Amino acid sequence: MAIVPAVAQLLDNVRQPFERAHAMPPGVYSSPEFLEQELKHVFARDWVTVGRASALAKPGDYLTYELAGQPIFVIRDNDGHLRAMSNVCLHRMSTLLEGSGNKRSIVCPYHAWTYNLDGTLRAAPAMTLNTDFCKESYKLPQIRCEEWLGWIMVTLNSDAPPVSEQLAEVQALIDDFGMENYIETFRETHVWNTNWKILAENFMESYHLPVCHAGTIGGLSKLEEMVCPPGLPAFNYHTILKDGTLKIALAHPSNTRMQGDRRRTTFLLAVYPSMLVTLTPGYFWYLSLHPHGAGQVHIVFGGGMAPEFVNSDESQAHFSQLKTLLDKVNVEDRGCTEKVYRGVCAGAARAGHLSHLERPNYDFAQYLAERTGGFTRTFESAAVEAR
Repeated sequence: MAIVPAVAQLLDNVRQPFERAHAMPPGVYSSPEFLEQELKHVFARDWVTVGRASALAKPGDYLTYELAGQPIFVIRDNDGHLRAMSNVCLHRMSTLLEGSGNKRSIVCPYHAWTYNLDGTLRAAPAMTLNTDFCKESYKLPQIRCEEWLGWIMVTLNSDAPPVSEQLAEVQALIDDFGMENYIETFRETHVWNTNWKILAENFMESYHLPVCHAGTIGGLSKLEEMVCPPGLPAFNYHTILKDGTLKIALAHPSNTRMQGDRRRTTFLLAVYPSMLVTLTPGYFWYLSLHPHGAGQVHIVFGGGMAPEFVNSDESQAHFSQLKTLLDKVNVEDRGCTEKVYRGVCAGAARAGHLSHLERPNYDFAQYLAERTGGFTRTFESAAVEAR
């Protein structure tokens, strides 16, 4: 079978060493055929985050998501366990739940077939005359779901390694942050008119901050202090040292886990394929991305605070101010990334050389080439130590 042209172009691109590397070719972003490969080999195969476990605290709390064409929902069952299931009724195949909320049971909006929180069928009106119908034989298909450092992770791949195994290097890098105890205080969904990879790459590099974010955080960004080490198999990252301007970005005085510069270090983590987390000792915010066609991206945007800050009135005020700032930053990012998508769709579009500050983008491109085209990645013997 002939290889998709955009995949072939990407393979040619990533075979260059980083010192001579270019940005990914335009077709990687705009080609519907490349999108098909991503859905099949990336989003249907890897772990994807849908939010924080702390947001589903009570039995019946749920959220919905669409993963590689499969509508799913995640719910806290009556035993306190998180479950992910197909969000499609087993009768006439209507979707069952929308958005997020709390349910004592799951009732189909079409014919009121009703499911328990574990997915078993509780009731089905007017089915007594069908002699083959057996209520006990119906249960919503279960989707793999694991909790990792407080994140709800789902995958359609029954053979994917456990999250704790696949992301062990991430945990080792940030273990002293105690991210599993951070509390989510907001979760929103958005759709932007850009390709998901453009937004992912925008997060992965801080090269754009002084220009794209000149009206907000650009003046706080010191490019010479950014550290962009080579990526690892499941993720890439870079770090920034924060000053004392925003107290909630630093470790709380009662935080005894963190020492030295770690108390003011911000990690920008890109966990493949599309989990993007800004993690500070005091707060976090994240994006979880999914293609919505080649020209749109579905975004889960959330954030919250470390436990030391959660119950402090002063910290709540700081975080409210931070959320206002993040919303302004998102407006700037939307403008920049939508401009890039319009550009990559142009016939005259050509990809230029990468800056040393865009090392994470190069690693991301190699990950995509591996998944879609069989490229073999290699890794340095040891990542740059961030501690």
